[in-house]
Formats: sequence, structure tokens, C-alpha cells
Amino acid sequence: MHLNSEFILRLVLAGVLGAAIGFERKVHYKQAGMRTHFVVAVGSALMMIVSKYAFADVIHNHTIVLDPSRIAAQVVSGIGFLGAGVIIFQRNAIRGLTTAAGVWATAGIGLAVGAGLYILGITCAGLVLVGFVLLKPLERRFIKNMQHIMITANDSPGLIGKISSALERFGMSIEQILIDRTDEEKGLVDIDLYVRIHQHMSSKEKVIQAIAEIDGVKQIVLPSET
Repeated sequence: MHLNSEFILRLVLAGVLGAAIGFERKVHYKQAGMRTHFVVAVGSALMMIVSKYAFADVIHNHTIVLDPSRIAAQVVSGIGFLGAGVIIFQRNAIRGLTTAAGVWATAGIGLAVGAGLYILGITCAGLVLVGFVLLKPLERRFIKNMQHIMITANDSPGLIGKISSALERFGMSIEQILIDRTDEEKGLVDIDLYVRIHQHMSSKEKVIQAIAEIDGVKQIVLPSET
């Protein structure tokens, strides 16, 4: 009975830690939220408990050879399918990698708690939350003078020059450009610009309006960070 109570405690603790990570993701409108992380953590903890304790009645039989780590190892492999489900490839941008990494880490936390490594699991959950909450503002502080702009337009001569001139009026210069002619039948081109801001940036609406006034421009997106 005492052992069952211990197992239940491990499942509950794993669920709480997973839900905490999922809450942070959901606050930022990510694909995998509290329920996903909660279930991943609880399920991983259960798999570890089963892997570690379920075969105790046959482990002393010398004719049976068991590897207790195999079930836990399959959790790590299987979680990749779930992580792939939250990754979105949009043109030249890949989104959802941080959330996918969080799901993978949550599985590890569940395994640790399921194995009875409470301090390790709690510490890892804390570090993951610190990474989600504190590192993003730190990144923004050091790369705040960069902006990603995605443009869809008619493929026409001088298009890039016109866009560059429009950006220069706002103190911005093109650092990197990626061009994808995905719809040649319609004559459309997708342009991904990474621009450097040399002075205080005017409102994003003004930048978008200036680019939109260029002949042939169909769509402009300033992606948010993920």
C-alpha cells in the first residue's frame, strides 16, 4: 500500500511539473499547452514506474533476462512524433521548435520523477521554465535591432531595389534576403528579408504601408518570435 501511494505521488508530481511548463506555453499561444504537457509528463512517469517495478516478480528468475531501461528508452524515441506535430514549416521559417523541445524535456522530467528522482525532476522543470521565461527577453535585448519581413509579390524587375529604398527611408537596411519562386505560373515570388534597424524604428504599420504601396506587392507579414 505504501508503495502504491509513492507511485501515485510520482504521477501527481510529474503532472504538476508538466502542467506548469504547458501553462507557460499556452500563455504564449503555442500549439502544445497544459493538457499536452500534463499528459506527456504523467505518461512518461507511468512508463518509468512500469519499467522499473512491474517485473519485480520475475526479475529473480535466472532464465528470464530483462532490460529495465528499454521501456523508458522507447518513451524518448516515441516523443519525437508528438514533437513533430507542433513544428510548423512556413515558407523559410520553422516555428514550434521551442515548444517541441519543451515537450521532449517534459517527457524526461516525467521519467525522472517516475524513477523517484524528485529533486532532479523539479530542478529540470525549473530550468526549463527559466529558459522559456527569461531567455526570450534576453535574446530580444541583444538582437532587437533586427527584423524579419516576409513579402509575397509579383516577380518583376527592380522589385528588390524598390523594397530596399522603402526600408532605407525608415533607417533599415537588408542584411539577408531569401527568394522563393514557388508559384511561377502566377508569377508570384516569396521574399524573406532580414533587415537591420540603424535608428529608432517607426511603427510597424508605417513600414508595412510603405512596402504595400510598391506595385505588385500582395502580402506583407512581420512574424512574431516563437
